[in-house]
Amino acid sequence: MNQPTDSKTTASAVAGTSSSTADGIRTLDSQELLGKQGVLYIRHQGETYRLQTTRFGKLILTK
Repeated sequence: MNQPTDSKTTASAVAGTSSSTADGIRTLDSQELLGKQGVLYIRHQGETYRLQTTRFGKLILTK
C-alpha cells in the first residue's frame, strides 16, 4: 500500500533528527543535513541549488 508521507517524517528520515518550533516550523541540524561532505543539493521550482559549508563554518547557497 502507498501511504502518503508528511514532510516532517521525510526530513527526520533524511536528517536523523527534527524538531518543530511553537509555530510548527521545522528545525534541522545543518551538520546532520549536510552530512560528512558538507554539501546538499536542493531542487526548487525546477532549479538545483547547492548548500555547502565553508572552512570557516558558514553556509553558502549557490545556483
